[in-house]
Amino acid sequence: MNLPAPEELCRRAEEALIRCGAEITDGGGPLVARTPITGTELRTVTSSSAEDVDRAITAAHDAFLEWRSVPAPQRGAVARRLGQLLTEHKADLAELVTLEAGKIPSEAQGEVQEMIDICEFAVGLSRQLYGKTMASERPGHRLMETWHPLGVVGVISAFNFPVAVWSWNTAVALVCGDTVVWKPSDRTPLTAIACDALLARAARDVGAPAGIHALIQGAGDVGERLVDDARVALLSATGSVRMGRAVGPRVAARFGKCLLELGGNNAAVVAPSADLDLTVRGVVFSAAGTAGQRCTSLRRLIVHSSVADELVERISSAYGQLKVGNPFDDGVLVGPLVNRSAFEAMQTALDKARADGGTVVCGGERSGGSDSAYYVSPALVRMPAQTSVVREETFAPILYVLTYEDFDQAIALHNEVPQGLSSSIFTTDQREAERFLAADGSDCGIANVNIGTSGAEIGGAFGGEKETGGGRESGSDAWKAYMRRATNTVNYSDRLPLAQGVEFT
Repeated sequence: MNLPAPEELCRRAEEALIRCGAEITDGGGPLVARTPITGTELRTVTSSSAEDVDRAITAAHDAFLEWRSVPAPQRGAVARRLGQLLTEHKADLAELVTLEAGKIPSEAQGEVQEMIDICEFAVGLSRQLYGKTMASERPGHRLMETWHPLGVVGVISAFNFPVAVWSWNTAVALVCGDTVVWKPSDRTPLTAIACDALLARAARDVGAPAGIHALIQGAGDVGERLVDDARVALLSATGSVRMGRAVGPRVAARFGKCLLELGGNNAAVVAPSADLDLTVRGVVFSAAGTAGQRCTSLRRLIVHSSVADELVERISSAYGQLKVGNPFDDGVLVGPLVNRSAFEAMQTALDKARADGGTVVCGGERSGGSDSAYYVSPALVRMPAQTSVVREETFAPILYVLTYEDFDQAIALHNEVPQGLSSSIFTTDQREAERFLAADGSDCGIANVNIGTSGAEIGGAFGGEKETGGGRESGSDAWKAYMRRATNTVNYSDRLPLAQGVEFT
């Protein structure tokens, strides 16, 4: 495998940052931006101190006091301008995503397109923050609800979607009248700096108050300070279940609000009637895309026994044709794992699967790279049962294959895991499809028919149930998480009747 020279990758990162208008002062660490393509350093970035975090939250809180009173359609101007700048710098941001997250360029560009799409959505939303008018039981009264800005929104994002998830939260929060403090993954600091520069420019261009958005960088107590500060009204955190277990109680202890997007152990059911050509395409992208490092990656395949052998053979053949390597090379479909820990976790999971009686049909081997870069071939594993390793999420390209005999068994296997993010079924049987989407079908926040588990659109609310955290971001009415609801009663009569017929004279 031919990997680019580290100096070349550093140059590309620097040029993309400059084109985005980002200014970086080299720090002495400890935050080092690395690329999984070679495992080498791109540059150092100054970490935020405790004082930096406090200043960012203070500035965001002060700006909120002004921003909340700006009419929502005017707030939408920031999202509109940001969307224009993202369109202008789509290639630059995608370059940084590939450099820091290792995604192939088409996936990186797709992630930036999500940012552009959510900005368009947010602009429309700025004129649709609707409340309801309800019938009052008292004559001469009007009963209604109104929605108001919530406050400072803290956003903690993960490395695998270093820009899209931030934009889902930020574009919606800003039009809702909130301000945002963002702590990105410490593995993707450069993409964050570029995004922050573009949003700062958008805010200046439309005359928005200073301080509506702030970026803090670093690991450890940088995020903890955001979690624990009572001025942060809503904390939106994307990451592992372990992270969610730590963050949720701490925010709840101060009566803050949480929006959690945690682990996914996603499955697809393949029925006897499934179109296998379509199934193979959907399965391979969902399982191997982004080197299995999406929260919506397909990890379990629950296949009817009558088609299992044929489907496994076809997926194995497709895996053999996937080109693994430097994501900038033409034809590469699977880039690197993010680091050594991800590789070791994958190998540990495969060893457990073998110990549980599983058979590795193909993949799992290291595929070139260097001493500090980790490229692996996607693994396909047949399992005799849904053992503990199958019920755990391993953030790597492992697809476990289980078989079933009747549809109730398939649903039971599907729902048996503690996570509940994304799911799908491949079938041409309408009854099976409808059953999968019904209350006694998939227990996930996302349930698809004849499409894979990954690749959600911004028009629908994104999120999951159970250990996935219950949060919802992006489209539909996810905006309500960023606002507070007030119920209002207006008495326009000259009498004062009490509710429920109470008499008090």
